[in-house]
Amino acid sequence: MDLISQFISRYRKEYDFYEQACRIVAQVLDSNLQSTGIRAIVTWRAKNPLRLEAKVRQRAASQSYLSVDDIYDDIVDLAGVRVALYFPAERGEVGRIIRSLYVPVAEAKEFPTASEPTYKKRFSGYWATHYRVRLPDTLLNESQKRYTEARIEIQVASVLMHAWSEVEHDLVYKPLQGKLSEEEYAILDELNGLVLAGEIALERLQRAGEMRVSSDDREYTNHYDVASALLEMSRAKLARLDIHDSAIGRVDLLFQLLRALDLNTPENLAKYVNALHADFEKRPLAEQVIDQVLSEDTSRYAVYENLRTFDVPSLSAISVDFLRSSQSEAIGQFIALWIDYERMLRAVASKKGYKSLGMPSGRFLSTLTEFSPELVEAAERLRHFRNQLVHGIEVPDADYIRTQVADLKRLVESMQHALKPPPKPSRKAAKKVPK
Repeated sequence: MDLISQFISRYRKEYDFYEQACRIVAQVLDSNLQSTGIRAIVTWRAKNPLRLEAKVRQRAASQSYLSVDDIYDDIVDLAGVRVALYFPAERGEVGRIIRSLYVPVAEAKEFPTASEPTYKKRFSGYWATHYRVRLPDTLLNESQKRYTEARIEIQVASVLMHAWSEVEHDLVYKPLQGKLSEEEYAILDELNGLVLAGEIALERLQRAGEMRVSSDDREYTNHYDVASALLEMSRAKLARLDIHDSAIGRVDLLFQLLRALDLNTPENLAKYVNALHADFEKRPLAEQVIDQVLSEDTSRYAVYENLRTFDVPSLSAISVDFLRSSQSEAIGQFIALWIDYERMLRAVASKKGYKSLGMPSGRFLSTLTEFSPELVEAAERLRHFRNQLVHGIEVPDADYIRTQVADLKRLVESMQHALKPPPKPSRKAAKKVPK
């Protein structure tokens, strides 16, 4: 048995492993794309052993394989996931989501590359981004930890580009009837031009949809419309801020909250996006808008928590820990105290003339001379914990939450003490004239 046959024999035994690994990656990614409001078709596959053998033997002509492991290192797409986007302009947002979910094992590869094309082309060819990643422990339960060893390639392109790429790849790189003629190459190039024109049409279609959903005299009927409007408003109103590194986040939860509070209109959403201008942070946009909604009326925390209670991931691949009663009690204590903390800060902000909707940020706290740098640092740490508790998927255990409750109590007491005006001198002390 030659080296390649040994590799294929081993791969056949591991086929189910790679199939399951890419299935988990695809399901997690599909769930996140849906909740973010990105329209896409997500598929997955483990490499077919027969096609894999043909590919390896073809590559062996230019590669010197010394061991089976050399072949494994060379073939990067044994497990593959394909994201076919309705709107190609969302490739960047998908990339941010991929980087936030998985562990990268190599730099993302952008196409088209600068390499010499296989045949003479008038158009630019394949436009896509390929990511090579591994699953992190946090997405897996104990029985699935072994899948962290699998390397998965995620290909992101438009639905049109994926279709053209499939045709070109099978005809040019896997020719079953010999080398193609010049006429066939020209037709493939022509089709590529039509696909690129189609992508321009898709981008125009996306912009037309964004204009439609931004009309003030309508209500949002689904979270895809909210996602389009949020991105459009962010580009217009936060143009000078560094928003390109912030993913859009759970727009589905934002939509549910706005709808539950009868705020699901462009006019209301614009109000909350405008408020981000002074307090923008590098975290998901949807989270920041939700925080603005909650801070405007703290009774809305109960509505939001109820929505999150029923927001249970449907993926069997993800381990979900339901809140125990002790956790629920600890969370309730923290949120109740946090509401009082917000009220205190908003009262201080009002006295200081701070004109901003919602809770003042750490930038505001750092401007107050009454608060020491240590107090501001403690406040920022607890704010990050609050964000994790309110928006995060993982819920800390009850004991840890209680320690944060105690820390928040100490913070509030320290701030209240710092805000107290200095005592007035007594009359006796005021009348006393120094010698």
